[in-house]
Amino acid sequence: MNQMASSSYSNPPCAACKFLRRKCLPSCTFAAYFPPEEPTKFANVHKIFGASNVSKLLNEIPPNQREDAVNSLAYEAEARLKDPVYGCVGAISVLQRQVLHLQKELDATNADLMLYANNDVSHSHPVQSNSTFSRTNAQYNGGESNPGLLHPYASPWNNDSSNDSKSM
Repeated sequence: MNQMASSSYSNPPCAACKFLRRKCLPSCTFAAYFPPEEPTKFANVHKIFGASNVSKLLNEIPPNQREDAVNSLAYEAEARLKDPVYGCVGAISVLQRQVLHLQKELDATNADLMLYANNDVSHSHPVQSNSTFSRTNAQYNGGESNPGLLHPYASPWNNDSSNDSKSM
């Protein structure tokens, strides 16, 4: 009996059993997915979905899909705690808007490249700026059309040479 008591202390309880303040048995449903090193993972999932619901869910799906299910639940729980109304759908929506904006910017840049390539080949008329590119570039230089996207560096195209001469 003394050996059995010492063996139960050799393995720390999983994060779920520790959070729920119960003994972590070898047959614990949560042990494989909520290690003791990640206590907030289970706390978030429990707060949003409930331990009982998660246990039922894990018992209903095939063992090879449980880890993915737990990771999805943990991601959604964290997103719900950050944004209770939209959860991860809000994050997905923001990313989709960024993709659309960047696709438009890429299209405008490709159009400018084509314009410059055609002007380079012909050498007959001066390069004119594409209005779509100018609008996109203006967003990074104080424009308000999409304040959610940040540009990590200053644009080399709109450097004001008058500022350089004033600083001398």
